[in-house]
Amino acid sequence: MNLKEKVDLGNLPKHIAVIMDGNGRWAKKRGGLRIFGHQNAIEAVRSTVEAAAELGVEYLTLYAFSTENWSRPVEEVSALMTLLVSTIRKEAATLTKNNIRLQTIGNTASLPKACQRELMEAMEITKDNTRMTLVLALSYSGRWDITQAMQRIAGEVAHGSIKADEVNEAVVARYLSTAGMPDPELLIRTSGEQRISNFLLWQLAYTELYITELLWPDFRKEHLYEAILSYQRRERRFGKTSEQLTK
Repeated sequence: MNLKEKVDLGNLPKHIAVIMDGNGRWAKKRGGLRIFGHQNAIEAVRSTVEAAAELGVEYLTLYAFSTENWSRPVEEVSALMTLLVSTIRKEAATLTKNNIRLQTIGNTASLPKACQRELMEAMEITKDNTRMTLVLALSYSGRWDITQAMQRIAGEVAHGSIKADEVNEAVVARYLSTAGMPDPELLIRTSGEQRISNFLLWQLAYTELYITELLWPDFRKEHLYEAILSYQRRERRFGKTSEQLTK
């Protein structure tokens, strides 16, 4: 029995988030520039998206570019943006063919105009697809997300649309960039780093973490299956005891 056949399709995480880490180290091991790692990471993205869609995962969120990444060398950021534009342009037709909808979260207004244009066009092309939603986190950070939600809620309170004592977790969730999506049940991080790097800070409150030493460009379908199988072996208690779950 292969790994895919071991996955319990009745116990799939509806939403999987991925911190795609290790591109630079992958390239360095091979004597290449960091952009070489980013270029070779595209196949890992294709493989992961395809595997998730085939299994029936509803949402797959990829941490593609954080707000902190803007502080990287100008040459690397510029090359990344160029790669992003060309990749989105090439993959839009494939997403439609596979009935996958593209969405984005983050401060996308800070992206180059060409990136914004390609994103908008790809999202428009795929907006009616229903098999799976692929979410690209671009110029995103969890603190930015919570901050912009608080600003918008404060504006609603100031205008009298919401009373201050009516602001609860459900209200906050409606103003986050992930509004309308289920919180991730599984977070995968490659490269072995033991942190969440300012990603989905609110949404990851009860997410199961799966950390692998594998560098992102080497990630393939079987590695996604391994992560899901690890998730399925866990007991999700949400603050309750094991005994309470069996009653």
